[in-house]
Amino acid sequence: MEKNINRRQALQATALIGAASVLGLPALKAAPAKVKTPALTATEIAAIETAMGKKGTYKEPEATHTTPLPRNDLKVSVKGEAVPIPFGFGGWVSIKKTVDGKTAMLMSDTVLLQEEVNPLISAAQANGLEVSAIHNHFFYEEPRIFYMHLHGMGTPADLAKKFAATISQSKISPANQPTPAAAAGPTGKENFDLPALDAIVKNTGTVNGPTYKYTVGRDDLTIMAMGAEMTPSIGLNSWASFAGTKEKAHIAGDIAMLQPEVNPVMKALRQHNLEVVALHHHMLGDEPRIIFLHYYGQGPAVSLAQGFRAALNELGKHGNAMSHLKH
Repeated sequence: MEKNINRRQALQATALIGAASVLGLPALKAAPAKVKTPALTATEIAAIETAMGKKGTYKEPEATHTTPLPRNDLKVSVKGEAVPIPFGFGGWVSIKKTVDGKTAMLMSDTVLLQEEVNPLISAAQANGLEVSAIHNHFFYEEPRIFYMHLHGMGTPADLAKKFAATISQSKISPANQPTPAAAAGPTGKENFDLPALDAIVKNTGTVNGPTYKYTVGRDDLTIMAMGAEMTPSIGLNSWASFAGTKEKAHIAGDIAMLQPEVNPVMKALRQHNLEVVALHHHMLGDEPRIIFLHYYGQGPAVSLAQGFRAALNELGKHGNAMSHLKH
């Protein structure tokens, strides 16, 4: 490939950057080149699953192993209506290697009752893991639920052992969870018009029991944290989960944003009558910084999907440099 550029090409590039500045367009910045993350070996995956006492899933394109941690022991309602656990009350823990392959990262989102928060903080710190965030994802839920993000660095096997020890006395441990009840009633496929929703969201979701969920990554960005690339399976994603029926649906979700995208996304959600319920970080040491916004709404499923799509439409349009509105 030709590496040199001529004088005309250089002048054209300079003119383009200058024009963007004059017109007030978002700053142009080259995205860091993506580096392939080394894969977890079969031995490492086996060690993770042995420590966790549960099979997980391995996403080869992301080189990430994820163990789901649903709170099947809970019965949750939102605005007085019972909602299924897959709607937004399932945690997870993921492990992947850093891009140089010298160590690995663990990231987790745990679903906790209020009284479970501080015991888990103490257990995490006693086992060499760190807390990166604690917050709500919902309004109106009963019982009150909080979400704690944990992270750590080390070998895949050691990280899994530390995490398993951290949650061993908690209900989120697979060993302490009840056997899931046999599926009953219609699934998300029967509850919703999936082709209509997919056409609006411009993505394909996943049926999980009576729910239907979209998970959308940030392929336009390269986000690094502590030497690991953040990808959808380790927490860098926007999502929307649908429960109920197509005529009377609940939606809950999360939008992963650069800082300049926060208020445009918030505006798009409010214009579609979706409620903003939380705004916060999930990770420590991420570069560039990612902010997460949680939202909730009720109504016809297609209307709710339009709100989610409107929020996604704001991503990648506002640059990475903050500029404040003039008053």
